[in-house]
Amino acid sequence: MIYFDNAATSFYKPNVVKEAVKKSLDYLTANPGRSAHKPSQQIADVVFETREVVKNFFDAREHEVIFTKNSTEALNLAILGSLNKGDHVVCSCYEHNSVLRPLEHLKNLGVEYTVVECDLVDFHKEFIKYVKPNTKMIITNAVSNVTGEICNIDSVGKFCKENHIIYLVDGAQASGHEKISLEKSNIDMYAFSGHKGLLSLTGVGGLVMKKSLKIKPILFGGTGTESENLNQPTDLPEGYEAGTIPTIPIVSLKAGVEYVMKNFEEIYKKEQILSNYLYNSLKNLKFLTIYSKPTSKNVFSFNVENKDSSEVANMLDEYNICVRSGIHCAPLVHRHLNTLETGTVRISLDFNNTKQDVDYLINTLEIIYRT
Repeated sequence: MIYFDNAATSFYKPNVVKEAVKKSLDYLTANPGRSAHKPSQQIADVVFETREVVKNFFDAREHEVIFTKNSTEALNLAILGSLNKGDHVVCSCYEHNSVLRPLEHLKNLGVEYTVVECDLVDFHKEFIKYVKPNTKMIITNAVSNVTGEICNIDSVGKFCKENHIIYLVDGAQASGHEKISLEKSNIDMYAFSGHKGLLSLTGVGGLVMKKSLKIKPILFGGTGTESENLNQPTDLPEGYEAGTIPTIPIVSLKAGVEYVMKNFEEIYKKEQILSNYLYNSLKNLKFLTIYSKPTSKNVFSFNVENKDSSEVANMLDEYNICVRSGIHCAPLVHRHLNTLETGTVRISLDFNNTKQDVDYLINTLEIIYRT
């Protein structure tokens, strides 16, 4: 099997992640922050250590890590927790429904948002003309989950800092693949998932948020703090993590992030080489329409002439190649690319793929085209 669906979730999990999970199942299954006994304290210590590892990895010195079950929940918390009636938001047309649907919900409650129709690589040059006096937040992907385009987050973040606007970045596709510094890029809120480039189990993600920001909780319940208070606490991070947090996925996240940190230069270099090789190989197939850029990273979308994207994906599956087809939960990108009706075939690689995998894909696409 050749796995090219890493933008959905990474297939490969390092042995250190598997070993950490096994150890946690044997020794770390208590509930953190709720009891005073030793097992509870032991897992609480690991949760604290994981927050520190994540902050260090994202260079987030002024931030706190709120654990969520994925980047979708993190984006919902950032958006629903920050915005109020009368606020305005600017976002790119490359945003995932995890951004667009919360914004559309808030639109009915008096929050206005503007979608910038341009390629993601050009967003930093275009968005400024849409900023208003009541603009409270700018939202962008770091890396598109459809085309792999990379946003110039440094430029956007600089503008947001100078103009006192919250900058929220969807880092689902960038985390583990790109070097992200929340400090350097002036990112106020950063959403991530563990199960993609950070190689953890599913069920854990997070919102890395500046401690100086004040947001409303969107989940209510037990936090292990202020239990006598019927109002939801807003202390960071526990006030935003109501209920039992996913401890075993958090353990896997710590191991995954540490693995990526240790091997990042090798991972980055190999993925860059593979991305260039894949793009150039796809470009040589004249029957393809390619929607990604030469500078895209890890994620590439295309269509085969006279074939539906889902048909191509199903045929690739017959050859044991795993890809994704369709809209990829990002409809406005497809409206921008004129692929809303057809969707696209998406190839998403990681450092475990090889040039041989790419060659087999290219040969198979040629067979499919002739079929």
